[in-house]
Amino acid sequence: MTDEVVQDNDDLMALEADAPVLPSRLIGRPRRAPRVRRGLLAWLVVVPFFAYAAFFMAVPVVALVIKTFQAPGGGFTLDQVRALFHGQYRLAYVSSIEVSVTSALIGTLFGLFVAYAAVHGRGPRWIQPLLTTFCGVASNFAGIPLAFAFIATLGPTGVVTLLLNHAGLDIYAHGFTIFSLLGLSLVYVYFQLPLMILVIAPALEGLRAEWREAAENLGATQSQYWWRVGLPVLLPSLAGAMVLLFGNAFSAYATPYALASGGITLVPTLIGSVLSGNVVIANPRLGDALAFGMIVIVGITVLLYSLLQRRAAKWLR
Repeated sequence: MTDEVVQDNDDLMALEADAPVLPSRLIGRPRRAPRVRRGLLAWLVVVPFFAYAAFFMAVPVVALVIKTFQAPGGGFTLDQVRALFHGQYRLAYVSSIEVSVTSALIGTLFGLFVAYAAVHGRGPRWIQPLLTTFCGVASNFAGIPLAFAFIATLGPTGVVTLLLNHAGLDIYAHGFTIFSLLGLSLVYVYFQLPLMILVIAPALEGLRAEWREAAENLGATQSQYWWRVGLPVLLPSLAGAMVLLFGNAFSAYATPYALASGGITLVPTLIGSVLSGNVVIANPRLGDALAFGMIVIVGITVLLYSLLQRRAAKWLR
């Protein structure tokens, strides 16, 4: 037994002696070169993007903030900010928030129903991809073409308006007009509704059939399932979608400018009047203050949306 062990040791030493000798520069050195190259390549791609974002976003925002709190003769002042809470400036913010909230509520409500019917309905399979394609196009159809389309449809001499007049219903005689806040909200719904469908569809797909089956096995009714399971799961996604729709409507400019410029005072159109040289305010720095207030509201909207989406992401895994 001892002789066999000695023989095995001799064979092992012979194999080690015959093994090739590696150069010292290859021994004990970690293989980090590929990772370093990938890191440098990533930075070469990312740095130009951050430089572009800083030059066209960060620098203008900083300059805007400085002008907002800078007095005409130099120094620090809050006069421009205080002016936002009075007169036409306050009216512009109130009107913008009212239109944004109204269109966001309508878009969230009807978008949820349409998306649920497409995702969990028993219709043909081609409905969901067709609806997704249409929503992708309709959510980006805004601006002057959308305003013209609604004027040709629901304007004083629009096609639908004339048809309703022949049927004995004069909607303009009852106080409706496409050039009001309600009419503008309906126009916004055209691109808010498809955007809601695109945003809420993944959350609806995250509702697993096992949850409904488990609730039914425990004796829960359909209303109890939605109250105890469905709505709590969808609530962060619904709230996030509504916040996104609010920000989307609040920052819209071309559509209200083409549809009701001068008739409805909104923050984007008021800022556009200042930038276009139509000086409707005595102090041009108030235009900077208006933009600063708009940035604050949109920034809060983006922050809330990010937080709600992070909370809803755990149900989509």
